[in-house]
Parts: sequence; structure tokens; C-alpha cells
Amino acid sequence: MSPARRIKTFTDKYPFVGPAFWIVTVQYIVAQIAAAGAWDVHYSLRHNVISDLGNTGCGNFAGRFVCSPLHDLMNVSFVVLGITMLVGAGLIYQEFKETEGSALGFGFMGLAGIGTLIVGLFPENSIPALHGLGAFLPFFIGNIGMVLLGWVLNVPWWLKVYSVVSGLIALVGFGLFTTHHYLGVGVGGMERLTAYPQTAWLIVFGLYISSSHIQKIMATRSS
Repeated sequence: MSPARRIKTFTDKYPFVGPAFWIVTVQYIVAQIAAAGAWDVHYSLRHNVISDLGNTGCGNFAGRFVCSPLHDLMNVSFVVLGITMLVGAGLIYQEFKETEGSALGFGFMGLAGIGTLIVGLFPENSIPALHGLGAFLPFFIGNIGMVLLGWVLNVPWWLKVYSVVSGLIALVGFGLFTTHHYLGVGVGGMERLTAYPQTAWLIVFGLYISSSHIQKIMATRSS
């Protein structure tokens, strides 16, 4: 049996595993709250970027004061998020008709997961080039994948609109973030406009897939 067929057999037998990987994205939100709360000084959503929470140093970094006691927790969270994004993309892909568009969209989300993994393995104060590459993959490639999946997948209209709009908002945010146009919300605020739509989308999409499976099970039992 080919690897692709084995994955398909697995998802048919355990349909909730794939979406569960994306729903677990909620840990990333919890980790940020915990890491930010541990700072001795105020962690600013406006002036501090997310990666400051994983910075292993203590002092001035890129014009910002950074000192994150729970940096290990945050970096583990990045790694876990990257793994769940990658594995979830591979498993959820099996839920849909295999087309070039869906393969590309889920492939982009998988690349975004690899990038997030890199962010956790190489904090911003370690090897900046690798950290930057890691951030680029979810911020640009992942958000393009979100738009593409909203466009090509056979899902309810509200999910299509939500996916495309969320991806476009995040891409606009990325463009403003990279060109240093923060529109009054600061570097941290603009980075969050780039990152958080994808975070929320992963959870929503995972919940939608899980809900659709529950509905199918209920319909089968009642027939």
C-alpha cells in the first residue's frame, strides 16, 4: 500500500484526528498569555512582537526591551504549533477532492507549519536569518494558502468568505509590516494583524471539519 493510501485509510478510520491537530492551535494563544504575563515589565501588544516572548536574552533587542522568563515555554509552543499545522494539513487534505488547487493550498499550510517550527527552534536572537525565513513562511505562504483553500474547497459559503477575507487581511498586514507602515498600532499590532487571522482560521476550520463528521455520524445512526 502506498503512503498516500495509508494516510487515506487512517483518516477514514480516525476522521477526528486531522481536525484535532488544528484545533490544538489554541495552545499557542494560551502560551502567549502565560509568557506575556510572566514579564517583570509590561509586555506591550503594540510595541512588542510575538517573537519577543521566545527571545532567550534579557535586554535591548531591535530597539525594544525584551526579557521573557518563559521563553522556553513560548518556543516549545511554536514548535508544537508548527508540527500540528504540518500534520493537520496532510490529514485534512484527505477530507477533500484531490485537485491541484487543494494540494497547493494544503501544501502551503504545511510549509507554514515548517516555518513556525523553525521560528521555535531558532529564536529571534539566535540566527536572525533562519528566524526570519521561518516567520516568512506562515506570514506570506500560509496566508496565501488560506486564500487559496477558501477559493477552491467545497465548503459552506460562509467558510469560503471567511477564509478568503481572513487571508487577504493578513496579507495586507504583512505588506504593511514588512514596509514598516504600522498605521498607529505599532510593530506588534501590525504583526498580530498578519498572524492572528491564520491562528483563528486554523481553529475554526478544525472545528468545522469536526462538526461535519459529527453530523455525518448522527445522520448515519438515525437512518
